Amino acid sequence: MQTNDAAQTITLGAKLGQLLKPGDVILLNGDLGAGKTTFTKGIAKALGIRRPVKSPTFTLIREYKEGTYPLYHMDMYRLENGGSDELGLEEYFEGQGIVIVEWSQFIQDELPLDYLVIAIHKDPDNDDIRQIEFQPKGQHYQQIVQQLEADYHDPSD
Repeated sequence: MQTNDAAQTITLGAKLGQLLKPGDVILLNGDLGAGKTTFTKGIAKALGIRRPVKSPTFTLIREYKEGTYPLYHMDMYRLENGGSDELGLEEYFEGQGIVIVEWSQFIQDELPLDYLVIAIHKDPDNDDIRQIEFQPKGQHYQQIVQQLEADYHDPSD
């Protein structure tokens, strides 16, 4: 799927957010500045979270509990050299919230069996355009992606 600006990236995130339920785990992949936090803002919007969503780079985990479901936004970039075992990640993954993980490759051994990977790529010729690819792992996430594809009108069409 393609988005042509930040507003469309937020809209796509919100469409996904409407389909998520407690216990869902989303892994966001993309280079620095690809739009991972922008996409997360859309999910938060769908959950009714009004507080500004910020990148959790320096805090590792930001918790937003005032929405329909709790949202746990994680950035594991600083754990490139380990240290995730002290964070209690399994409590988040097995809890009653929605978990979004950026830079998940640094906690690969702690991830649940099923999750949805979202890869966000900036267009090399236009800094506003994003290509967003969904890679479901598990039947639940395959159904979510099918529903999202049916509901979302790609602005590039």
